[in-house]
Amino acid sequence: MDLKTLTQKIQKQNYFASGHRTCAGCAIPIIVRTVLAASKDPVIVVSATGCLQITSSIYPQTSWNVPWMHSAFENASATISGIERAYYFLKKKNKIKTKIKFVVFGGDGGTYDIGLQSLSGALERGHNFVYVCYDNEAYMNTGNQRSSATPYGATTTTTPNGKKVFKKDLIKIVAAHNIPYAAQSAVHHWSDLYQKAEKAFQIDGPAVLNVFSPCQLNWKFPSDSAIQISKMAVETCFWPLYEIENKKYKLNYQPKQKLPVEEFLKLQKRFSHLFKPENESIIKIIQDKIDEEWKTLLK
Repeated sequence: MDLKTLTQKIQKQNYFASGHRTCAGCAIPIIVRTVLAASKDPVIVVSATGCLQITSSIYPQTSWNVPWMHSAFENASATISGIERAYYFLKKKNKIKTKIKFVVFGGDGGTYDIGLQSLSGALERGHNFVYVCYDNEAYMNTGNQRSSATPYGATTTTTPNGKKVFKKDLIKIVAAHNIPYAAQSAVHHWSDLYQKAEKAFQIDGPAVLNVFSPCQLNWKFPSDSAIQISKMAVETCFWPLYEIENKKYKLNYQPKQKLPVEEFLKLQKRFSHLFKPENESIIKIIQDKIDEEWKTLLK
């Protein structure tokens, strides 16, 4: 599907309406609309507590034009599991004939950390749903506290001098559950995200999408730069685009010229301290880790 046709399809689909309260330049609405447009069937959505939930459902308004439920940080995957099982029970009783898809949206706090146990349980049980993590690499809704998705060296309110450990690898964790499909995408690459979401909805069983979601407010960059930053994350291999289908890895994009990680880091004030002379060694540590992971992925 060409970009023009995809854009028209996303704009025509009105599952997630305008008028929400996300920050100017937020990547999350783009991710939500792109993912939901990829389903050929009606969808039921569960949102874990987080930026998306609080900005899309402030009483008495809502941006959701689909059946939607807010669940706590720790149990969004358990909630969708119950809804999915109820659907199959009613379908077995011939009380529902419509084909319905199920999707969870959660941030990194509700996915990498607080919600990991319920996600792991739902994946192990084999529930038929799509889990989408919009990864903005910290607890943004509550004031930019570090999460296990926060990258090495990034400042947050709880790591003011930069985080001292590398971020958790979510895709490796979910892939270890032997699920049929897991993939990493980024907000700037609409066609990649759409195709992966489309595949995730078609698969019988659980699927996980981890989507790079720059945060204008707490990464501290201009509100019109989210797409540029997302692109630089991929061009520097800080955030590779790949998928794992039935245990087989596939690299979806390889930069023509792999750029140094400084090109990504310098666009955000959360990394500005790294460019002081005394912190040059930290940038080298980050670059070495990226090079190591990229080499492994290419294999």
